[in-house]
Amino acid sequence: MQFPASLPRPSPRRLAARLTPDALRQIRAGHPWVYDASIASLKGAGSSGDLAVVFDEARNFVAIGLYDPASPIRIKILHRGKPTTIDREFWCRRLLAAQSRRQPLIDRGDTTGYRLVNGENDSMPGLVLDRYDRTLVLKLYSAMWLPHLADVVSAIAESFRPEALILRLARNMHGAPLHGLEEGDALIGVSPSDPVAFTECGLAFEADVVHGQKTGHFLDQRENRALVGTYAGGCRVLDMFANTGGFSVHAAAGGAREVVAVDGNESALATAARNMAHNSMRPEVASCGFRTEAGDAFEVMDRYARKGERFEIVVVDPPSFTPRQASIENALQSYTRLAQRAVRLVRPDGLLLLASCSSRVAADDFYRTVSHAAAQADRPLDELRRTGHAIDHPVGFAQGAYLKAVLARVP
Repeated sequence: MQFPASLPRPSPRRLAARLTPDALRQIRAGHPWVYDASIASLKGAGSSGDLAVVFDEARNFVAIGLYDPASPIRIKILHRGKPTTIDREFWCRRLLAAQSRRQPLIDRGDTTGYRLVNGENDSMPGLVLDRYDRTLVLKLYSAMWLPHLADVVSAIAESFRPEALILRLARNMHGAPLHGLEEGDALIGVSPSDPVAFTECGLAFEADVVHGQKTGHFLDQRENRALVGTYAGGCRVLDMFANTGGFSVHAAAGGAREVVAVDGNESALATAARNMAHNSMRPEVASCGFRTEAGDAFEVMDRYARKGERFEIVVVDPPSFTPRQASIENALQSYTRLAQRAVRLVRPDGLLLLASCSSRVAADDFYRTVSHAAAQADRPLDELRRTGHAIDHPVGFAQGAYLKAVLARVP
C-alpha cells in the first residue's frame, strides 16, 4: 500500500505523568481526559503527540495517552490497565474493535455510510473515521495525531482495505505543521473528483468527502431520518436546516406528498436536490413534490407563519448553538425561539421532530426548554419518543453524548 511521501513519521517520546488524586480516580473509572490543572508533575517538556504515561503514587502504571500541549485537555487517554505498546498493531486492534461494535448495522446490508470510529468513545480521542462505501474519510481534531499518522493509516489499510482514504482537518488544525499534507489529500488511493455514492437505509445518497461539511454527510441523524419516514405517508413535510436533504429524502421515500427543504447554504440544497433525484426510481419519491428554499431559518419560519403555511410534519435539525460553555443560555433561548416558531407551522395533530447536537446542553434542559416553549405558544406537546445516539456513534463517557431529539404530536 503506497502512502504519500510526505506522511510524517517522527518518533514520539514517552513522558512520565503524575496526576492529582481526583484526576487519577476519574481516569481509573474510564474518563478519557486529563486537564492541565490535573497534572501534578510531568517529566519532560512534551511535544504534540508524545505518549504520556500516567503513574500512581506507588509508581504503578495506570494509563497511557496522547499529549496535546495546545489544548487545555493535555492528555487524552488511549489505554488503561496494563502497560502496552502504541504501534500499528495497537491501532489495528482499536479499529477492529470499533468495527465490531457496529457489526449489527453492517450486517443489515442496507447502509454503506456510517461512522467507523467516534473519537474518545472508541478510545481514539480527537479522531473520526467515516465510511462512504469503499471510501473512508479520516478527520483529525488535534495535531497530536501527526506523529502516529503513518501507523494509523497503515492500520486502516490493513483492517478495511479502502479504495481511498481522504484526510479532513478540524478548523483548529489549519495552522498545524502538516509536513506537506493538505485538507482533502488522499492518504490512500486518489481523492475523488466527484461526490461519492453510498446508501442509507436502502436509499441512495452522495457525499462530497473532500469539501463537504463534516466529512461529507451528517451521518448521526440516520435513525431519526428513518423514523420520520415511517410517519410521512401522505404528509406535507417541512425540513428546516435541511443541509443535503437527509430528512427530505427519507420523508419522500416514506410517501410524503410534498417536502419543502430550507437551509442557508444553497450548495447544500443543490446536493439535496441531487439526493432526491438519486432515488427518483422509487414511485413514492417520483410522486413527491419537492422544492428548496435558501434563507435564514427564523426569517423563513416567520414568513411561512404569516402566509398560513402548515405542515403535517415539521423537522428542525439546527447546528450546534454552543461553541463555548458560556453560550449555553443563548443556546436554550435559540431552542425556545425555534420550538415556538415550529409548532405554529404544524397542523393540528401533526408531528414535530426537534433535535440538538449541542454537547454542552444537557438532555433534560433541552427537553424541558422545548416543552415549555411549545406550551407558551399554546401548542403543548404530546411526546412520542426521545432519541439519542445510533450504534455507530457510541457514547463512552458523559461528555461524549451530544445528540438528542424529541418526536412529539402537536394537538
